[in-house]
Amino acid sequence: MSTEPPAPALSESAPRRRVSARIGAIAPSATLAVDAKAKALKAAGRPVIGFGAGEPDFPTPDYIVEAASRACHDIATHRYTPAGGLPVLKEAIAAATLRDSGYQVSPADVLVTNGGKQAVYEAFATILDPGDEVILPAPYWTTYPEAIRLAGALPVEVFAGADQDYLVTVDQLEAARTPATKALLLCSPSNPTGAVYSPEQTEAIGRWALEHGIWVVTDEIYQHLVYDDAVFTPVLGVVPELRDTTIVLNGVAKTYAMTGWRVGWLTGPSDVVKAATNLQSHLTSNVANVSQRAALAALTGPLDVVEQMREAFDRRRRTMVAALNAIPGVTCPTPKGAFYAYPCVEGVLGREIDGERPTTSAELAELILAKVEVAVVPGEAFGPSGYLRLSYALGDDALVEGVGRIAELLGRAR
Repeated sequence: MSTEPPAPALSESAPRRRVSARIGAIAPSATLAVDAKAKALKAAGRPVIGFGAGEPDFPTPDYIVEAASRACHDIATHRYTPAGGLPVLKEAIAAATLRDSGYQVSPADVLVTNGGKQAVYEAFATILDPGDEVILPAPYWTTYPEAIRLAGALPVEVFAGADQDYLVTVDQLEAARTPATKALLLCSPSNPTGAVYSPEQTEAIGRWALEHGIWVVTDEIYQHLVYDDAVFTPVLGVVPELRDTTIVLNGVAKTYAMTGWRVGWLTGPSDVVKAATNLQSHLTSNVANVSQRAALAALTGPLDVVEQMREAFDRRRRTMVAALNAIPGVTCPTPKGAFYAYPCVEGVLGREIDGERPTTSAELAELILAKVEVAVVPGEAFGPSGYLRLSYALGDDALVEGVGRIAELLGRAR
């Protein structure tokens, strides 16, 4: 019979976490928070103009909505379907990839996800281990670093400011590379800056990643929204040798005004897509079938409505950039893609504005909302302070009024 004393019981007074350290460390989405605050103020009757949300103001095209309506009456859509996506939608995604990006993807190497955010999360969760590093060009979309950290890895920021048109160089990437570097995040056209890498820049970055055996996770959801002389350049189109170490993220949200439908996808090497599909089978199972049918109609339908939206964004882009650059202390590079302007406001910070002296872009954004009821997202959500993100995916009149209010307020800075 053992005479060992019993193991000490855990002290009842010892603190226990109510929320796990992993989840508790996640920062809330700043863009969604700004949008929610603006909508709450509007609901309360305030004349708030919101530049925060990254979503088109156009309705989803009728032919897409009609396809969804028909799907609602199809009993097959009332049931579970394969976790990786409807086979017919995966075929359409493969066809659209060939049409829009110029290279072939097998439908078996497509995973349909609940929006682009799930594609981001699953991509990093599938290829990263604790201790890995991911080079993250900044300014970056607010979700990227959180998804990297959730996978146990470390985001390594590489910043390119307005003087570089927010485009990082290979030399900067190489300076950030360590033996722990596993992947590079590439987003072109960019959220939040609207920057677009040229074919030559994209190829140089791709060749660098190939040389050093670094994975590329490339977010191409804004591929149809480019302006002036910019062209969308898929990294696999210029460096096809990266096929075995590249995950492509995309979706219908931005191109077809379908942010609320929640349909994204990822494509990549067979083993990675299979593993990510296994993850999704336990996480959410299939994407809502009605939404998948809507996405099918979008991808197989005409692109003329997409071009009409792009032309409207282009007009608004030029109006916004001109108005922002006319404000003393504000510098706004001309975005070549997406639907965001990313002005540098360092020339305004530290100056007195209506009795206050904001020293960070977060403080400036709060002041703008409080004084002139315009909602913008501060640069801290995307990297260093000193910048604001304004979406021009809103009506022309509201855009002019909102930027005009900002100009009037900042014009009082001294």
